[in-house]
Amino acid sequence: MKGVYCLIISLSKNINLPVGALGKIFLRRGAYIYVGSAQNNVKKRVERHLKKNKKKHWHIDYLIANRNTTIKKVLWKEAKKEEECKIAGFVKSIGDTVKGFGCSDCKCKSHLFRLKSEFNPKGLQEL
Repeated sequence: MKGVYCLIISLSKNINLPVGALGKIFLRRGAYIYVGSAQNNVKKRVERHLKKNKKKHWHIDYLIANRNTTIKKVLWKEAKKEEECKIAGFVKSIGDTVKGFGCSDCKCKSHLFRLKSEFNPKGLQEL
């Protein structure tokens, strides 16, 4: 099952987060959305993200592993990889960009955003 997913994340306090090659990034407490895709099995990818203890492979693994982070909701839709960047482009209009996060395989500025307003996407359903 190929697809694109969005993790709605709550960060309970401000943190300086070490994120692999990105180095330390400062994140303010609040609501975030991470946009990702899985072209083999979206359900297994999301299940992996829901685990706190795992080998850190993607930028999002560092954020999820932080004790101040909670995944509140997962949204997804069956789609090709290109849809990931389209959704990230939309979310950019309602969120503050976390520069360079989660977008090392595309030309986007980010795939993680601190939300300024509620995210209610069309075409995505709760997983």
